[in-house]
Amino acid sequence: MKAFHLLGAAPLYTNSFVLISDAGHAVVIDPAAEVQEYDKIFKENNATLTTILCTHGHYDHVGSAGVLSREWKARIYCEPADCRGSQLFPLKSADSGYQEGEKLTVDELTFTVWHTPGHTEGGVVLLCGDYLFVGDTVFQGSIGRTDLEGGSMQKMDASLRKLAGLPIPKETQLLPGHGDFSTLGEELANNYYIRSALRGGNADF
Repeated sequence: MKAFHLLGAAPLYTNSFVLISDAGHAVVIDPAAEVQEYDKIFKENNATLTTILCTHGHYDHVGSAGVLSREWKARIYCEPADCRGSQLFPLKSADSGYQEGEKLTVDELTFTVWHTPGHTEGGVVLLCGDYLFVGDTVFQGSIGRTDLEGGSMQKMDASLRKLAGLPIPKETQLLPGHGDFSTLGEELANNYYIRSALRGGNADF
C-alpha cells in the first residue's frame, strides 16, 4: 500500500488522503483537493481510482467527488442524510451509504466503518490498518462543530463515547479532517471533549 496526504484550498485546508493498493487501485478519502492533484498521483503511480469514501457531506470534504467519480467511474460512498444537494451539502446522491461496522475491501485494503453523527447526521469514521480517518468528528484536542445544519452536541457526545470504546489500538494514527494528526490514545487521554463525554458531561462548543 502507498499512502498520500493532500490539502484542500485555503482557508479551510481540509485534509484529504489517497491510498493505493498493491494492485494499483486507488481510494480517496474526503476528496477536498483539486482534481488535478489526484490525477497526478494516479498517473505517477500507474493507479486507477475505484473508490471515494466521504466521512461526511460538507462542501469542503466532497468538492472533487463528482468530477473524480465521472472521470474514473469510481464509486462514491456517503451517507444519504448528508446528500442534500444544498450549498453546505452539495452532493445530491451517492452510490452507497454505509452500514454500521461493515468492512469495505479494495484488494488488501479493508476499511471498517462506524457511524459518528454529531458534526453532521451522516458522519462516519473509517479504520484501515493503522489509520483512523475521523473526518470532523475529532480533531487534535478538539471536535467538529455541532451548531451547523445536521449537528447535535448530544449525538456528538454519544459518538465520542462510542469512539472511545471501539476495539482499536491506542497507537493507531488519528487522521482528522483539519489540522494536525494525532493518535487515538493521545486523544482519549487529553481531548477535553472526549473526557467530558465519558464523564457524562455536555461540553459547550
